Amino acid sequence: MSKKPLILGIESSCDETAASLITENSKGIPIVLSNIISSQVEVHKEFGGVVPELAARSHVEKIDWIVKKAIDESGRSIKEIDAVASTAGPGLVVCLSVGLSFGKAFAATINKPFIAVNHLEGHALSPKLNSKIDYPYLLLLISGGHSQYLSVKGLGKYKRLGTTIDDALGEAFDKTAKLLGIEFPGGPHIETFAKKGDPNKYDLPKPIFNKGGCNLSFAGLKTAILKISKTIKTQQEKFDLAASFQKTIEEILYKKTKVAFNEFEKLSNLKEKKFVVAGGVAANKKIRSMLMNLCKKNNYKSIFPEIELCGDNAAMIAMVGLERFKLEEFSSLDHPAKPRWALDEKATFLKGAGVKL
Repeated sequence: MSKKPLILGIESSCDETAASLITENSKGIPIVLSNIISSQVEVHKEFGGVVPELAARSHVEKIDWIVKKAIDESGRSIKEIDAVASTAGPGLVVCLSVGLSFGKAFAATINKPFIAVNHLEGHALSPKLNSKIDYPYLLLLISGGHSQYLSVKGLGKYKRLGTTIDDALGEAFDKTAKLLGIEFPGGPHIETFAKKGDPNKYDLPKPIFNKGGCNLSFAGLKTAILKISKTIKTQQEKFDLAASFQKTIEEILYKKTKVAFNEFEKLSNLKEKKFVVAGGVAANKKIRSMLMNLCKKNNYKSIFPEIELCGDNAAMIAMVGLERFKLEEFSSLDHPAKPRWALDEKATFLKGAGVKL
């Protein structure tokens, strides 16, 4: 039996230093041998958000140890690695540069191919680590920096159907959490607060709810939360605002996803309708449940990564590396860090004043 590829993945686009080794079985199903993630919560907690220079410094201090630990836990040796895949963008350029430089140097040292990976493609392919998915599929990518609906026709073949015209959904969660006094990183804890509140207490805005196709907007919602937060006097009111925010997000995603279904079906001749949801916000259980129910009503198969693979991790970077290795799609060692790197590079940039929908 021929040797299956062994890929080292490295991720440092924001505030997680991560490394992973993956391979596949005889049927081509990925096997995660190790997936090490070092968070920087304590580094940034006092600032209430990620400080790029501190994040980069932390990456520099940890990356050698994290990669070594990933190799040790995989049960494999360095000489067995067939390629090195590193995140090259999008993200914070000072952070990207750490993992990218390390990956290039590592690949050069062991004389194996280097693969520069789009972080968003990592999220797009992350469900492949625990599900068998055939192309095409509709993707909802919801993370701290990105909110997009994309038609995925194959590796590297993406068509954007909708995006946020201002803030990403993950950012809206994080900013709302901060206004409610939830300690950084607060976004994931909104759901816990919401369970204790009345979702009908506050009537919050749903920007471009009835226009703009499946484009999204969260800035107006965030502004409304800011105004209301200044009037809050009790802990119960915080719970109520969190619950109202969670409910509003669910309503927005329900409506916009139905529009995305229609747009996707116009583009593709589908034998099976598949809907993949990935990114950090995909870990929100209420959003998961709502989207699963919507899929059932519309005859879509809903596919999510494992909860631990929703946030930034290196297994998803290695997954892209594995796919590209099999196609012999390698990168040069002078591949630059790309703080902005769209999956659909032909799509119109839709942010800032004067956006027409």
